[in-house]
Amino acid sequence: MTVRGKAVGSGPELALPTEETVLEVEELRVGFPTEDGLVRAVRGVTYRLERGESLGIVGESGSGKSVTALAVMGLLPKTAKVAGSVRFQGTELLGLGDNALSDVRGSGIAMIFQDPMTSLNPVYTVGHQIEEGLLRHNPGLSRQGARTRAVDLLGTVGIPHPARRVDDYPHELSGGMRQRVVIAIGMSNDPAVIIADEPTTALDVTVQAQILDALETARAETGAAFVLITHDLGVVAGHTDRVAVMYAGRVVETGSVEDIFYTPRMPYTLGLLGSQPRMDREEERLTPIAGAPPSLLNLPPGCPFAPRCPMREDVCDRDEPELRATGRAGHRSACHFTERLVDTAADEVFETAGADTAALARLAGDDEPDGVDTPEDSAGKDLA
Repeated sequence: MTVRGKAVGSGPELALPTEETVLEVEELRVGFPTEDGLVRAVRGVTYRLERGESLGIVGESGSGKSVTALAVMGLLPKTAKVAGSVRFQGTELLGLGDNALSDVRGSGIAMIFQDPMTSLNPVYTVGHQIEEGLLRHNPGLSRQGARTRAVDLLGTVGIPHPARRVDDYPHELSGGMRQRVVIAIGMSNDPAVIIADEPTTALDVTVQAQILDALETARAETGAAFVLITHDLGVVAGHTDRVAVMYAGRVVETGSVEDIFYTPRMPYTLGLLGSQPRMDREEERLTPIAGAPPSLLNLPPGCPFAPRCPMREDVCDRDEPELRATGRAGHRSACHFTERLVDTAADEVFETAGADTAALARLAGDDEPDGVDTPEDSAGKDLA
């Protein structure tokens, strides 16, 4: 990982850190050199976490969510080019060696990875893997003490019969139980910050709810600040205090959960909300976002969302908007036309998803298209 000097960008200015500030990320930029050029995966991400606070980071695949988390943890490949600043409790992490970062990982900042099957070692029992972190950060702890703590942690995250399961291997557990083990590892040393990267991906709805309960238990037990990376806006609404929406490697809107869900001021955020099914509303069509995210290898000038945005104007193709205040405390948006989106619904900006009216007519048995027989017509012909 190559670390360069702090970049000067257009991110929002934050208030001065307080004694409760545990993590500060400022103008974080990450690039990956390729034969075709530099892939700018993260472009000036800035956020701050206070003790006990929770932040949800949402966005489409490829928006830079996971790369941001890996940069904070110092887990990017050596070829990655990183600029900006990541401070944990006032200590700069970018540029630290692996030994120094190992002292922070687990005890200071813990990360819960997306796929527990690949983050757990298949040749060691789950108990051994929990004990490993405990012994690394608590030199005075005995092996028996570490084992007792491992059993307690498995019980805390909801694994039945933890005294027996502590000797199981990862392949002997279900996907939900493996994710619980990873959560137990993450909370084992009472970290100040827990980063959960898509912790409920590929789990059914019931298990997702159980995993989210386990994460809430981990937060309550440790008092840690929490970063939740997810595609699921419903999860963010119920489990975080603030939200950062990412697109094309940068934050395009940030604010409280209420700001983002009830008064979004960025077309992309509006589109994400409009494309989510709502169980509390009847006969409401979705408003999908047309197109696909841009390549981060050769970003065109202007706003990266412009090719997909119904509000696109000439200025959008010329200038990339800065993340600026909307008038509500802590609510910032990167759009040239933020003011136009006040009290605007998604279907007023994006075209609603149309239905196949002919197919619906056939199902209803009404207004059949010319030349198409209904089942009754076919039956009549057969009887004739």
